[in-house]
Amino acid sequence: MKKSIFIGMAFLMLALPACLCACGSGGDPEQMQTLEEEMPETEISLWTFPVGNWGNMTAVSELLTSFHREYPQIRVNVECVDYDSGDQKIREAVAAGNAPDVVFEGPERLVADWGDQGLLADLSDLWASETAGDIYENVRKACQHSSGAYYEFPVCMTAHCMAINYDLFREAGALAYIDEETHTWTTHDFIKAVQALEAYGKKQAGVVYCKNQSGDQGTRALVNNLYGGTFTDEEHSAYTVDSVENKKALKLLKKLKGIRFEENTASEAIARFCSGELAMVFCWNASIEVTQIVNNPDMDFEIFPMAFPADDGVPNLQGGIWGFGAFDNGDQERLEAAKTFIRYMTENEGSYKRAVLASTFWPVREMDEIYENDQVMTEYSIFMQYMGDYYQVTPGWATAREEWWKLLQKIGNGADIDAAVHEFSQRVSTAASGRQENPRQADGHT
Repeated sequence: MKKSIFIGMAFLMLALPACLCACGSGGDPEQMQTLEEEMPETEISLWTFPVGNWGNMTAVSELLTSFHREYPQIRVNVECVDYDSGDQKIREAVAAGNAPDVVFEGPERLVADWGDQGLLADLSDLWASETAGDIYENVRKACQHSSGAYYEFPVCMTAHCMAINYDLFREAGALAYIDEETHTWTTHDFIKAVQALEAYGKKQAGVVYCKNQSGDQGTRALVNNLYGGTFTDEEHSAYTVDSVENKKALKLLKKLKGIRFEENTASEAIARFCSGELAMVFCWNASIEVTQIVNNPDMDFEIFPMAFPADDGVPNLQGGIWGFGAFDNGDQERLEAAKTFIRYMTENEGSYKRAVLASTFWPVREMDEIYENDQVMTEYSIFMQYMGDYYQVTPGWATAREEWWKLLQKIGNGADIDAAVHEFSQRVSTAASGRQENPRQADGHT
């Protein structure tokens, strides 16, 4: 790892909480008194998935400092959840009637899953603000449900990529197969690189992880890019995994020595990569690198981010969007408090900038020089030009995510790929076409 990146990013992570605290707005005393008199005391819960430092309790608490100072009558209790167990915790909380008031996550959960179930509040009133008018159109579309309701108000975005062990690639002679300037490679070069690593003695270059749905954007992008396949159609109305291109890609990965299908979680695959056990990892982005640099101070190799290999050398990367959704818990005061919190974090310019910086991603609207002189973020900005279609709002998405990792498990266990993919297609097609109107939505409860 480059020393400048190590030192600079480690300093940033260590300094972040203090910086966030120092930048908090104090608020006008008279205004504060008026707020205290007019607003009822309300306590809400915020659950955050590990999107950069939004998964760090200390950093999130610091982000809340200025909000609590300006809105002392609203107390926000934070719980940080992870991608391995967070979905189950949400399901259990909903079943028990204790769903969080606010969740920080992406459209695939907020819009296509919980929103689709009618569990979230419509945030259309937040989208009527002047600030919302500056949000990129593709992000806006991803936050809106097919019913017209907005179940997410976005904060940040990125393009997911993969990463390689640069030192190991150099030693194995595999650097000849990547374009270091553009961070891209062809499918043919990917095959040659894996073969070079295997010949060098690295019998396990990478793993197609498939223990659960965590990090599945990486395995989807890997398969889709290899031979130009897609996961859904352009209209986001049907799944297209059962195609010649995708089956060809899955067959390549299954037979390629050095690549294995294993029941790892994405976080386990990342840990194996950071320990030097794997030469590449298929779940990566700028936020993960920042986190891993801090968590692995003894890492002794250079991480080199790469786009997924594509047959024509032009990758189509999976985009990520993250923001706030609000569960409709039947308490209007809590819902209004949740919206006040969301407005503060997204409309207040200073708070919004700090929220984006904490994510270690990019803003969803124009913001000048947010990462000026930041070597890591400058390096990763190259991938934004390759961001592809955000298809994770296709009907039946929750079923498709679950069936995807199960499909990869079956392939890893020796199932016939054509038959397994056909079965996957039937299951997700049924989920997409057989979705019924949610009774909570039908009676006006959104």
